[in-house]
Amino acid sequence: MNAVIGWLLTGIVALGAIESVLTGVLLWGGFELVIVATVSVPALITGDWTAMVSWPLLAVATLTVVTSVAGLPSETVVYLDVATLALIVVELETFASVDLSRRFAVVFAMLTTMALQALWTVAQFYSDQWLGTKYLRSQTELQWDFVIVTVVGLVLGALFQWYAGRFEPTGTVARVANGADSS
Repeated sequence: MNAVIGWLLTGIVALGAIESVLTGVLLWGGFELVIVATVSVPALITGDWTAMVSWPLLAVATLTVVTSVAGLPSETVVYLDVATLALIVVELETFASVDLSRRFAVVFAMLTTMALQALWTVAQFYSDQWLGTKYLRSQTELQWDFVIVTVVGLVLGALFQWYAGRFEPTGTVARVANGADSS
């Protein structure tokens, strides 16, 4: 069931990416395509279409795409999308033999969120330079972007820790470390 819901939500994100590209919002469309590609990794690596990250993470990504298509400015939802992408990247470890404790995964997701925000900022800068967009308006706004995305990453990380402690995605590698739980 996770895979069916997950692929449906991934399709919605892909359609949102196509819509963004066709309407000239290339940077946002590219970001959405990165989400689709990242979500597809477990199925591509394992060859099993049911190997999919948790659908609630994809629901958050889909929510940001739908709100963007509905007309909300992308900067209001980009914080949530950046943090969601970071959590998707962290959840990819459940399909590998790597064993991260949940607490470390949350901290890693926060750091990944801040790193992705930095990459997003660089992409915005070059979009402003090359495509004539006006994403970056002031240094103060840029600094607040990092503060807000860090807080959003922390909140989503805490929700991820709660969710991961109760549900295990289909296709994940079973782990037993000396009979102890990895949380």
